[in-house]
Order: sequence, then C-alpha cells, then structure tokens
Amino acid sequence: MSVHISARKGEIANIVLLAGDPLRAKHIAENMLQDVKQVNSTRNAFYFTGTYKGVAVTVGASGMGCPSIGIYSYELFNEYDVACIIRIGTAGAYETTTKVYDVINVDKAYSESTYASEAFEITGDCIVHQGLAYDSINETAAAINMPIKATNIHSSDVFYRSRNGKPALAEKNNCAAVEMEAFALFANAQYLKKMAATILTVSDIIPTHESMSADQRQNSLDNMSKLALESVVAISKKIN
Repeated sequence: MSVHISARKGEIANIVLLAGDPLRAKHIAENMLQDVKQVNSTRNAFYFTGTYKGVAVTVGASGMGCPSIGIYSYELFNEYDVACIIRIGTAGAYETTTKVYDVINVDKAYSESTYASEAFEITGDCIVHQGLAYDSINETAAAINMPIKATNIHSSDVFYRSRNGKPALAEKNNCAAVEMEAFALFANAQYLKKMAATILTVSDIIPTHESMSADQRQNSLDNMSKLALESVVAISKKIN
C-alpha cells in the first residue's frame, strides 16, 4: 500500500495505463481485459489489474493536472515497482492541421509548470518521453495499421485562460495540442529512471470549437486504448 493507493504489493502489474477519468479506466477493464480484479477504490481512483493477450496490465486513474498524476505515478513507480506507465488521455488541438480523432504519441512535453523543478530540481520547460515505450507505440501503430502523429505537446497547468490564441510556449516549440499531465509523468520517470509515454486522442479543435460527441468520444478512445494495450504486449516482450 502507498499513501494514496490501497492495492497490496503484487496487485499492480509491471506496466500500467493511466487515464484521467476513473470511469474510463473501469470501461477499459470491463470491456478489454480478462481475469480482472479491482485493486483500488481509495478516493474513487479505481485501479484494475487483469490480462490482455496473456500479459498482465493494470489500468487506473490519474486525475487531472500535473500535481495529481505526479502523486499517482510517483507512488506506482516508487512503491509498487512499476516499470512503465502509459498515459492515455485527450487533448485539444491548437491548429486545424490537427484533426478530431487524430492520435498523438507524445515526443516532448513543454510546460510552464514548476512541478519538475520543485520536486527534483529538473530545470527547463521540456521533458521528453522516457525509455523504449515511445518507440514501441510507434512500431505497434504501424503493425496494426493505425495512423498516429509523433509530436510535441503543451502540458498546461490551466484549462481556462483570459487570452485567446496559442500560448507563446506552445507556439515557440511547435506544440500541436494541449493537455495537462504528460510533463509531470515524464519528470517522475526521468527522476526514478523508469519508462513513460503518453498517447492522446484529439477530442476538440480549439480555434473552431469542433469537438466529439459523447458517443464519438467513447468509440475513439477505445481505438486509443487498443493501441495502448497492444503496445503493452510489445513492451512486455522487450523487458521480460
């Protein structure tokens, strides 16, 4: 057990998928995994461990923002000896060249957040994916014929802001989209020498206000979840 996760040692798999929404984690567990056991419900951050194609995997919730995923991913890495965490989430596109439904494999996360510097004295506004998971996701996407974009994203600390347009940090560094968690996940993995990646589905286009319907969001996120789970199988073969 850790401070925020009540699972016992051995109940968390070596590779973990983290969704922001606990109900998304529940949906994946109930519809895509076999031999599922719920291993955490503390704070309603549901965690489930099961198998996918015979490979053990845990899927759980990270909450929203760098502080929340920072807590959960750190405890998973440090207290449960997790080797690899893949965040599976949504993002808003800054420009119309990126479309609704596009799937992004995050190369670099740029952020104004002080999370990395305050926690680990990691300086700079950019942290890259950690370890072999990123390449494994690209290889898996090609193998299952799923188009993805490997690109930079903006990990913002804010959801609402008074100024319109693309923030300067995102503009300077060619960030295709914005989300709120990858930067902290990558920081934890860098500090603890673990593997981390982030896969995102574009759910809306910020300049045009185009967005998915509720049904479309569910179906498209299932596609991303399949990519993540197929990648878990590929990663497991490489590290075991």
